[in-house]
Amino acid sequence: MAQITLSKLAHSYFPNPKSESEFALKEMDHVWDDGGAYALLGSSGCGKTTLLNIISGLVRPSHGRVLFGATDMTDAPTAERNIAQVFQFPVVYDTMTVRDNLAFPLRNRGKDAAYVKARVDHIAAMIGMEARLNHKARGLTADAKQKISLGRGMVREDVNAILFDEPLTVIDPHMKWELRTQLKQLHREFRHTMIYVTHDQTEALTFADKVVVMYDGRVVQMGTPQDLFDTPAHTFVGYFIGSPGMNLFDADIAGSHAALLGVQVALGAAYGPIKGRTQIGIRPEFVTLTAGQGVPVRILRVEDVGRHRIIRAEAGGKPLNIIAPEGQPIGTDLTHAAFAPDRISVYADDWRVTPATATRKVA
Repeated sequence: MAQITLSKLAHSYFPNPKSESEFALKEMDHVWDDGGAYALLGSSGCGKTTLLNIISGLVRPSHGRVLFGATDMTDAPTAERNIAQVFQFPVVYDTMTVRDNLAFPLRNRGKDAAYVKARVDHIAAMIGMEARLNHKARGLTADAKQKISLGRGMVREDVNAILFDEPLTVIDPHMKWELRTQLKQLHREFRHTMIYVTHDQTEALTFADKVVVMYDGRVVQMGTPQDLFDTPAHTFVGYFIGSPGMNLFDADIAGSHAALLGVQVALGAAYGPIKGRTQIGIRPEFVTLTAGQGVPVRILRVEDVGRHRIIRAEAGGKPLNIIAPEGQPIGTDLTHAAFAPDRISVYADDWRVTPATATRKVA
């Protein structure tokens, strides 16, 4: 296992990039702790897989270094990095049995037969494949084959890191939750450094100790799921995390108030002069419909999702989502929305602003 350090790392697929826009990964410096469980989260094309492939050695970065512990691995081939990688689509040996597929990495490293059997039996139980250990992989369903890939990635105890590139794409939805739970159990048991790439926030938030949110080739925030919910460092984090995501409105900030749609909205703190485009963000959980206090709104529809209702509304022509407890009356007299002041975030040019300063807080 290893601490992974990304030092001034950047990558472009152009031989001579002339601008920042030609970099798939913008320059970053990050340290990922030995034994941590991380999720790389972001929309398609944001650079998640490129970063994972740089760590694994499948891609050499244009700039910067990758270190495992104190060892510079930037130019080391994949075989020397002692990592396991599970890809989006299953990679199995069809002519081998399930047992032989799972045992292959161990036998290839000369482990004794008793250890191999014990380890394979343990992993097979975790992925629900005990009854199929003596079946050939050929003819199995795609999700069964992916379970074999997951198991083969997890079977070794001595790896520096296990990398997962959207590994549950082909897995039956019912099995996804079970396999995520098993991955967490494996992490707690063996404390491998794990990096899990996904565009699904549920997968990221349930798997990882820390989530690494990427946007446009840049890591915009690294933090716990609670950090991302409570204090999004970038408007993309606010929008992408949560269901629905954060409401965002252009607003003029002056001290402890924001001017929005002709209304003075109280903020939970005072802010100094801010340069750039200023916005406020408020999560739907902290917006309340009122009979006259706050921002004027128009309700478009109400969606009952069981434990609560999602009110789809608009304010000044912009969408506004509100989460209301089940059973709370929603009458025609509720024409305004109030924002909880201590839950309002302030942004300048998409980056979070800390109170009483004009300095953006970068992840």
